Amino acid sequence: MITLYHCAAARSFRPLWTLEELGLTYDLKMLPFPPRVFAKEYLGLNPLGTIPLLLEGDTRMTESAAIAQYLVTRYGPTPLAVGVDEPDFGAYLNWLHFGEATLTFPQTLVLRYTELEPEERRNPQVAADYTKWFFGRLRGVEAAVTNSGMLCAGRFTAADISVGYALLLAQRIGLSREFGPAVAAYWQRLQARKGFRRAVAAENLAGEQQKVARRF
Repeated sequence: MITLYHCAAARSFRPLWTLEELGLTYDLKMLPFPPRVFAKEYLGLNPLGTIPLLLEGDTRMTESAAIAQYLVTRYGPTPLAVGVDEPDFGAYLNWLHFGEATLTFPQTLVLRYTELEPEERRNPQVAADYTKWFFGRLRGVEAAVTNSGMLCAGRFTAADISVGYALLLAQRIGLSREFGPAVAAYWQRLQARKGFRRAVAAENLAGEQQKVARRF
């Protein structure tokens, strides 16, 4: 059994979405955000206190894009993965990690210094600077999807899940209103996927059942 520790709207949505796209059975454990503050017992499972944590047998993983790659590789063959013999294999890996390392990183600083820090520690200048960083990097996505439905290989892949989560986070923190036209249309296509909708429904249901409220 796969167990996924998850906070609503957090990076762990990437593996949750991947699990739903693959149709796998899993146990979803909801935690308050951030768990290192509000669920200190979680530190016994993950000393980093970060989300996600995926457990499967002896496998323990804490990096959201790596978990997506693990799942589509382990439970393939699936169109969600791009094979080493495909021309877009390099582009696939690049976008898969671009979603986390390049797009999500600046957003976490915007979120921290506008919502999560105590009022006296919030910093509008930091938030503004990293908002500009995010939109500067998002130009790459705008260019990639202007004439293509998805990022690479002519189909929806785990790379779209990785970048798609960054767009979800942007929506949650009020940045989506500044999306370019191609990114806005791409984001609408991603939200229309049945796997995305199932992941949102699973998150909401588990939150209600486990009485874990959404923070952002």
